[in-house]
This record gives sequence, structure tokens and C-alpha cells, in this order.
Amino acid sequence: MKVLIVDDEAPARDRLVHMVSSIDSMETSGQASNGLEAVRMVQDSHPDVVLMDIRMPGMDGLEAARHLSEMDEPPAIIFTTAYSEHALEAYDANAVDYLVKPIRQEKLEKSLAKARKLTKAQIAALNMETNTTGRSHICARIRGNLELIPVDEIVYFQADQKYITVRHVGGEVLIEDALKNLEVEFEDRLIRIHRNALVSTNYITGMEKNIDGRFVVTFKEVDDKLEISRRHVAEVRKFLKSR
Repeated sequence: MKVLIVDDEAPARDRLVHMVSSIDSMETSGQASNGLEAVRMVQDSHPDVVLMDIRMPGMDGLEAARHLSEMDEPPAIIFTTAYSEHALEAYDANAVDYLVKPIRQEKLEKSLAKARKLTKAQIAALNMETNTTGRSHICARIRGNLELIPVDEIVYFQADQKYITVRHVGGEVLIEDALKNLEVEFEDRLIRIHRNALVSTNYITGMEKNIDGRFVVTFKEVDDKLEISRRHVAEVRKFLKSR
């Protein structure tokens, strides 16, 4: 069984590598120092289990687990954490494996023996119960692989039936989600301009009328222009004046 070690502290990773290597039929497939590295390495090395720290700079363990759950064959995930036993009651409620640091060899062996894959519902529940902030990346599936788009580089989301176009500075991808969910998750960085469009407040440069006399927003970085519905014109104008 191949195990990927994910922790932002090198001594913690080295200790886990030594512990895993001492278990029969177990081997480490690599090490990652944050969630973003973990997602990329899982796609490259296809480990059976990921030992994942929860608190890490950049992309934390919960967000990484959420992205990994989108894979056709995601690995089993065991969270490692410095949280107290009491603080982890929410994890127990969702039948998620976790190991409290400092990790003991016998507990590691038992956890690896019963390692199981997390469902998307469990990941969603964990994010809600631990008050996880919005994702740092949006995950899209491109020809079977995961592509992670930094939220800071997203210009707008535009819905079309069951899919949403994610326009970013490097191009665009399609995801399956709901605009309402994205609006709630990223309320501090998005503004709604239409029932089918949310735009990043960091990329709006202004609003103007097109040849049909309808208001559209303009952006930096991309030449796209999106129509503003009449009910949202005043809100967009107010936002632009307040900057």
C-alpha cells in the first residue's frame, strides 16, 4: 500500500515516513508540504492513502480533501492534527479517520488498516462544521485530470444550464456547481451582475453601454464584456463609485 505524507513541517513528515516504512506492506510514495502539492502528487503517484495535516499555509488539508474527492478513484484520507480530542467530535460524527499528534505507532497502524475513502458529503459536512473559509482554488476536471484554478485569478463565473464557465486570466474551464453556492462561499470577492453571472470585484474596471443600449461590465486582463441585468445596474454603479 502506497502512502503519501502531507505536512508543512519537515520533521513531522520525516517522522511519519520512518513510521510508515516500518510497517509491513506499506511504503511512502512521496511527501508534500501543503494541500496544493498534495493534489498534484496524488495525480502523479496515485497513492492508496494520504496522511494529511489539517492546518497548513496556503491550501489546507480540508480543501485538498475536497478537491481529491472529485477524482474518479480518490485515495483514502487520514487527517493528522494537533487538535484536542474534544475539538474533533465533529470528525467522529462523520466517521472520518484522524490521528492526534504526537502520533503513536500502534494508532497509525490501526488507522492505516481501516483507511477508507471520504465521500463528497463527508467533506462538505467537515467544511461546514469546522467553519472552513472559502477555497483558495476552484477544481475542474479536464480529460480525467484535476485542474486547480487559483480563486485570485478568476475573473467571473457564468452559468449555462448545469455547467458554469469559470473565466480566469489564463483561459476558461467548465465546472458543475451552483452560482448561489459560489456567491455564498466567496461573498467578499464577488458581485452579482445578472442571474447567470458573478464577477470578481478585483477585475472590474467599469461599466458602459453596448450598441444595443444595454449596460455591460468591462474587465482588466481580459477583453470580455458581460451584460448587467436592469435589476443589478444600480448595485454595480454603487460599487464602482465606492472604490
